[in-house]
Amino acid sequence: MKKKTLFSRFLLFLPLIMHTESPKRPVFCMAKRTKKVGIVGKYGTRYGASLRKQVKKIEISQHGKYTCVFCGKENMKRKCVGIWHCRSCKKTVAGGAWVYSTTAAVQVRSAIRRLREVKEQ
Repeated sequence: MKKKTLFSRFLLFLPLIMHTESPKRPVFCMAKRTKKVGIVGKYGTRYGASLRKQVKKIEISQHGKYTCVFCGKENMKRKCVGIWHCRSCKKTVAGGAWVYSTTAAVQVRSAIRRLREVKEQ
């Protein structure tokens, strides 16, 4: 039995990945992408537009990279709910469920800093 090369396998699937406008010029088809919906395109038309907009904001923030406070690099990624891990300095810290630092945590940190300054004076 003849061993199939990579090129011969490619030629077998060529009709599946291209279509022709004219017999002389083949046109390769790109994968279909979402136009406006982005990461929530996986939900299709389900759940309503308003809910999908809210989920889009949350999912973009939870999958993004954040700046590490220890090394200063933008390598802080979410491992699971509330657990954030820096890939460069290998530190793991607790944070918000969807964002690295919540607004409540920022307010508490500023209040502690203000009280510390008052105590030192």
